[in-house]
Amino acid sequence: MLCEISSLSGGLLSTWLWMSVLEAVFLFATSGPVFYYYYARSMVTYDKWIYKSNPKFPTPEKVRDEIVQMLKGMLCASLCPAISVELAKHGYSQAFCGMGGYSVTYHVFTFILTWIASDLFEFAYHLLGHSDIKFWQHHRHHHVFHNPSPFSVIADEPVDQLFRASPLLLIPLVLPINMDLLFIQYGLFFYTYGVYLHCGYEHSFISPHNGFINTSFQHYAHHARLYNTLYFDISTKLFRSSKNTPYHCGFFLQIWDQLFKTTYPEEKGHFAAEDARKNGERTKEEFSKVTIPDYSVLLEPKFWMTSDLFKINAKD
Repeated sequence: MLCEISSLSGGLLSTWLWMSVLEAVFLFATSGPVFYYYYARSMVTYDKWIYKSNPKFPTPEKVRDEIVQMLKGMLCASLCPAISVELAKHGYSQAFCGMGGYSVTYHVFTFILTWIASDLFEFAYHLLGHSDIKFWQHHRHHHVFHNPSPFSVIADEPVDQLFRASPLLLIPLVLPINMDLLFIQYGLFFYTYGVYLHCGYEHSFISPHNGFINTSFQHYAHHARLYNTLYFDISTKLFRSSKNTPYHCGFFLQIWDQLFKTTYPEEKGHFAAEDARKNGERTKEEFSKVTIPDYSVLLEPKFWMTSDLFKINAKD
């Protein structure tokens, strides 16, 4: 598919624009329904809420910020595969479409290899974003979303997202690989799983304390700036993954955080929704205290017509 886009386009600019359009459709088609299911006022129920890591909901303004940042990140994310297919078209890259003369076994091998390598790269770059002040200056914009929604997966500054998408350009330079397979892998395995990680809800089919796979709780713990109790008492324990506190930087596998000792210290306590349920804290009485914003304003053009649309507010 990507090669067809490149062959029909007039060069890098049009290839990038076409890929950006396709990516935008994909982003809204994946994040949108999940957001509606978990955040629309008519869809929020007590049975769902008891799985929400943060008992509170983000404001519509904060979700608007996420969408703006998401679109900025998207424009950079689509640049790397656009360059890659253009390089391949002129013989400067090993990217190809179709089987390329390789066996099914080879395609399965490259899929697994690039998945693990990309997961390690994502962790390493993420860790760098919390360990080096120059990288933190870019990555900190993603951390204004302390209570993330499904729209915050790639809500990064352009430089940050360019680095994150760089494997889509670098891998085909060193390894013969089906470009469609690589792009689909990043779309379905990384972005779609990212929607789950940023959805704000834990799930009954996997415990946040499983020790092997990162769940939505680990990523909420990574984003959380302040852990409020169910009673919203802001005097309780502070928690933040910030500069020099790189908690849970991994994407799929927890082994990277375990090896580099960047998991949240258990001695500081557990605060997953699973723990709250076990402690009998997620009661219907507490649910009645929760304010569920009217997110339908996101569909109103006037809500977007604001002078500070591109000014990301660090406050919730």
